[in-house]
Amino acid sequence: MLNHEQKFPSKRGFVIYIPLIILAIVEAGYIAGGMYIGAVLVLAVMSAMFFPVFFNTYYAISAESTLRVKCGMFFNTKLAISSIIRIENTRTVLSAPALSTDRIEIFYNKFDSVIISPEDKAAFVAELQKINPGIRYQ
Repeated sequence: MLNHEQKFPSKRGFVIYIPLIILAIVEAGYIAGGMYIGAVLVLAVMSAMFFPVFFNTYYAISAESTLRVKCGMFFNTKLAISSIIRIENTRTVLSAPALSTDRIEIFYNKFDSVIISPEDKAAFVAELQKINPGIRYQ
């Protein structure tokens, strides 16, 4: 078993950089138009919404055999690794605590699932299977 919490950062795909590009364009427009207060306000609001998600999205396996899915300030869920039934690769664009479209869907309990995008999917799944060898990976 693990003696600590092992973190797996979220993979960052091109899609996550689109808000940064839009922010840069909007900021340039405000600055070019001389609207400096508007530029500061837009930057502050976008930074408060975007940066916590960008820098604080990860998946952690703890010594208590739980998987913690953390995304920004508001999404923080834990699930028992023993309740995981199967894991499937997916490229869904549904809203999820994932910063890439190269994702996996974790099915747990009877009807629950969560979609995530660990950087190293193989290592992540292998670590889960060490704890729960019954997990099927498709």
